[in-house]
Amino acid sequence: MTMDRKKERLMEALEGLSVGDAFGQNFFDARKIIGGWEAKRELPPGIWRYTDDTITAISIAEILLEYDRVIQDELAMRFAQSFDPARGYGPSMYSTLPRIKRGEDWRVLFGSLFGGEGSFGNGAAMRVAPVGAYFAKDLDLVVENATLSAQVTHQHPEATAGAIAVAVGAAIAYQTRQTPLKPNEFIEELVTHVPEGDVKNGLRQALECNNMETKAVAKLLGAGHRITVQDTVPYVIWCASRYLNDFEEALWQTVSGGGDMDTTCAMVGGIVACHVGGDGIPNKWISKREPLPDI
Repeated sequence: MTMDRKKERLMEALEGLSVGDAFGQNFFDARKIIGGWEAKRELPPGIWRYTDDTITAISIAEILLEYDRVIQDELAMRFAQSFDPARGYGPSMYSTLPRIKRGEDWRVLFGSLFGGEGSFGNGAAMRVAPVGAYFAKDLDLVVENATLSAQVTHQHPEATAGAIAVAVGAAIAYQTRQTPLKPNEFIEELVTHVPEGDVKNGLRQALECNNMETKAVAKLLGAGHRITVQDTVPYVIWCASRYLNDFEEALWQTVSGGGDMDTTCAMVGGIVACHVGGDGIPNKWISKREPLPDI
């Protein structure tokens, strides 16, 4: 497998993730969902700014292209160097990332969060689709590098499980481009790689949501309202599995569930892009998102 092909896959995932992120962040006014843009399927006006979801995913992409694997110390410093306070980071990042940039140990800083248990927020899962794309030919490497990337900032086991689920989802999406799986087959294959715990239990519950509308699934599984992986990743995987062949529909459906919409759409966009490829992301959507930096 040539580096060029791995980079191509990675960039497709990053494109989908960033478009999803920038699209979803437009919808935090409920009026834009109920009777507004979502109801009419009208793309939000103006240029869509991406958030910390994309900034941190870019850091992962850069590390993979430079080292061909996740190097935790390098990734922690890249997160710190690229920190942009205007991009909507989680609360803990505003104090920890500047301290890492000054040379403090990321293991100590992030390991001390939440009474020493570490965070199980969405940060590790929202940025990880490029890992799944890059290592898509080897699921063991996907799991290994998703774990390493998660642990830098989110040291709770559930955060790792959420990152693994999204990364493996991206890899399976790529692997099945020519032989698509049925939605529950996709989830069943994915769940075998996820450690036991609340995220995995949520994925099992998602298997029971076959004939439900998206809004009902969001209400049952959670759509990121609590800003935790347990409350977010099962819904994301359900949405991605149902609309794996249609990037636009996948994101419209995902945003209809409300919740943490930039993050749910970033995850779904990254996964679905691995299945449809770069040509499956509409140019009109890409042109709405502010340009990505050269990588």
